[in-house]
Amino acid sequence: METSPKYGLETLAVRAGQERSQFNEHSEALYLTSSFVFTTAAQAAARFSGEEEGNVYSRFTNPTVAAFQHRLAALEGAEACIATASGMSAILSLVMALCSSGDHIVASTGLFGATQQLLGNILPRFGIGTSFVAQTDVAAWQAAMRPETKLFFLETPSNPLTEIADIAALVTVAHAQGVLVAVDNCFCTPILQRPLDLGADLVVHSATKFLDGQGRVLGGAVAGPRRLTDEVFKFLRTAGPTLSAFNAWVLLKGLETLQIRLEAQSSRALQLALWLEKHPRVRRVYYPGLPSHPQFDLARRQQKSGGAIVSFVVEGARAEAWKVVDSCRLLSITANLGDTKTTLTHPASTTHARITPEQRAAAGIGEDLLRVAVGLEAVVDLQNDLDSGLSSI
Repeated sequence: METSPKYGLETLAVRAGQERSQFNEHSEALYLTSSFVFTTAAQAAARFSGEEEGNVYSRFTNPTVAAFQHRLAALEGAEACIATASGMSAILSLVMALCSSGDHIVASTGLFGATQQLLGNILPRFGIGTSFVAQTDVAAWQAAMRPETKLFFLETPSNPLTEIADIAALVTVAHAQGVLVAVDNCFCTPILQRPLDLGADLVVHSATKFLDGQGRVLGGAVAGPRRLTDEVFKFLRTAGPTLSAFNAWVLLKGLETLQIRLEAQSSRALQLALWLEKHPRVRRVYYPGLPSHPQFDLARRQQKSGGAIVSFVVEGARAEAWKVVDSCRLLSITANLGDTKTTLTHPASTTHARITPEQRAAAGIGEDLLRVAVGLEAVVDLQNDLDSGLSSI
């Protein structure tokens, strides 16, 4: 389908990227094959060299994966997209494709725990250093820059405190020194936020989350201008952090309902956040849609809604937080998010357990913090489930 700007996001989410086979199927075809057959030796040579477009080997070319890539690129307003096996492999692929030994990254202290591990503990072994700064302090990002700085990496809203980074302001600072800006858009998706429209160079996704939306498969993606995604493709072709055709097909189905799911989940999240803010056993609620959120005004300018993630601080410490978790009978105790089923987790002992206590403290992640990823259940049922634990502490 022609991805003309005249089409809205709702249309692109269900139509973009599909190329029908000779069977003229209505749903996207699922191509479960490791390799593709060539008509002649010359064609095989031309395909392998890149002189002729076409499928070669599913490690780096597959029609179902290509359909997902084209659809997500259309939603993000990107020239191109490279799909990967997971969100973390997308981040790794981006850094390995665009950075070399001796390069430097500036990133937020509020990143997802595994991302902090990658940037802070693994990549330094290969000569790529990272300075972590406060998500919301633009001056700190500028002060952390060095002559060898190659990349700003941020996720906004952050996980789990939903801090909002001023994308446009950070782009201005970075681009003044020729530094690239990559934004993890996992929480908002292109339905609520389009970082490329705000000047960012690249968008990263854990497609495992809201893009799938039903907790079924893993996937990741990097979207942006072709001059940059081509470098990511070169890394993926050789290193092989590949999205499977089956997972790509499932993600295509997820994208079709992305807008209606995220709008409904965001509405429920706001209702739950307002209820939690009034609960006597809750000391603080973090949700960008609340006027009490420190970046409420920025969130209103940068996002279409507050999203579906609500974090809150209970009265007490780990014991009390775990008591709330253990008392729930409806919410799923799992660290995944973006599902139609509401999930609940204690970040300090799960998603951010592998970083140091000092790093958790710098990110504002205490033992009394819980994160809810709101799904599609009735809000009153979520409230009743949480209240059973909150009222007992």
